[in-house]
Amino acid sequence: MSFIWDSFTAWLKTFLISAINSNLSGLFDTVNSQVNSIAGEVGQTPQSWNVSVFTMVQNLSQTVIVPIAGIILTFVACYELISLVIERNNMHDFDTFIFYKWIFKTAIAVYLVSHTFDITAAVFEMAQHVVQQSAGVINTTSNLSITVSTFQTALQAMQPPELFGLWLETLLVGFSIHVLAACIFLIVYARLLEIYMYCSIGPIPMATITNREWGDIGKNYIKSLLALGFQGFLILVCVGIYAALVQSITLSTDIHLAIWTCLGYTLLLCFALFKTGSLSKSIFNSH
Repeated sequence: MSFIWDSFTAWLKTFLISAINSNLSGLFDTVNSQVNSIAGEVGQTPQSWNVSVFTMVQNLSQTVIVPIAGIILTFVACYELISLVIERNNMHDFDTFIFYKWIFKTAIAVYLVSHTFDITAAVFEMAQHVVQQSAGVINTTSNLSITVSTFQTALQAMQPPELFGLWLETLLVGFSIHVLAACIFLIVYARLLEIYMYCSIGPIPMATITNREWGDIGKNYIKSLLALGFQGFLILVCVGIYAALVQSITLSTDIHLAIWTCLGYTLLLCFALFKTGSLSKSIFNSH
């Protein structure tokens, strides 16, 4: 009976070590792939990322949103003219300069509404230029990996119960890594979709920018454009910090420490990427 039990224990141990090695092999490949592609994704302009989507958004903005913005601009201009007249004691304190001022502001508003899409595209191109220049300075290459051969001696010294626990641990970490990789993908691509949505609706807030009372809508829109554009720069900084942290990891024979250290850095990256949007908005004071 002892021989049978020893043989079963040896087989179970070999099976668990093989399963653990399988879980560890390429454990962080998905994260590395997502991280290494971030610089290329955030460095693209709205035009270059997807031409068909960009064309659709441009047509929507110019054919659907601009007429609505024109109606809003007409209302805002009339409201401002009435306000200017009332402010001058119902024209008892008459000054013709206010009409020239009103005409000038209205002309600027008309120009901004009719060229909003070009303005928004220019803002994002400027921000993407900063990102592209930064990509040459910041190391965004992630080589996060666990060398399986490093832990073979430690695995051989473990007993089946401990190996079974480690197998469950590697399964949990593997699942968590795939979830984090999906989150990184969603953050990067959600920003690109948000850029297209901002570009499509731009003429409406631009129609209010020259008015004193309504102008905060347009000003906040400009701030939001800058915040969204420079969010790409903050994403790149996060990836650069992550790459530096990953390179500083020293893998020892403690497999538990190695796995959870790598997972911790990846979780930290995901959390930091989530914060880039709110951080960028707070910097540019947009809401």
